[in-house]
Amino acid sequence: MEPAEYDNIANVEEKHWWYRGMAAISLTLLRPRVGSRHPPPRILDAGCGPGGMLSKLREFGQPFGIDFHPLAIAHAAGNAPLARVSVEHLPFANSSFDIVTSFDVVCHRSIADDGISLREFARVLKSGGALLIRVPALEALRGAHDEFVHTARRYSAPELESKLRAAGFHPQRLTYANTLLLPFVLLRRKLQNGIGESASDVEMPSPVVNRFLEFILAIENLYLSYFGFPAGVSLFALARK
Repeated sequence: MEPAEYDNIANVEEKHWWYRGMAAISLTLLRPRVGSRHPPPRILDAGCGPGGMLSKLREFGQPFGIDFHPLAIAHAAGNAPLARVSVEHLPFANSSFDIVTSFDVVCHRSIADDGISLREFARVLKSGGALLIRVPALEALRGAHDEFVHTARRYSAPELESKLRAAGFHPQRLTYANTLLLPFVLLRRKLQNGIGESASDVEMPSPVVNRFLEFILAIENLYLSYFGFPAGVSLFALARK
């Protein structure tokens, strides 16, 4: 992604509606699959970016972050132990982690083969370990933001499930998210594509709008505690090795 975007995300991640809402959904999906363990599970956040999720993952155990970009590592410093490496070549022994998370990473154009990354996630996970992955959904939603953050792939649920199985995972749950806003996102992307705009979607709205949009994702989060969505802007998968 464009280097300036790491600074942009780091500046807004703690208060921006999308990052807060997606973090809450991630924890909701992961929480019932983790349970209480002793010693605390080791968690790898593969492609941690500026590190916003690392502190939240401490709820479940001991997080470790990796990212390939030096700006990401610089921003994430202090949240957890870190290493600057690619998700295609993880410098960890087999069965090193109990949980692997990866949020909007394997979709990037810097990842030549997302299947390699998924196989690496499986390799470093212990038998029975959990993978929680989030990717951008649906090619129809491709737009200016994808170009700006270097998104090479947007996924459907059947495609992601197939890739996970090929990498040695047993998918337990797949669901789309950011569904209630899907029509508005689709319209915005079509308009952006029509005028050739190239810009990031990551910008702080007014406080009132920010709270309202976070409330929308909070409604989805409650729904996702029990059910799933058939379409959305993002796609989550929870799988076991």
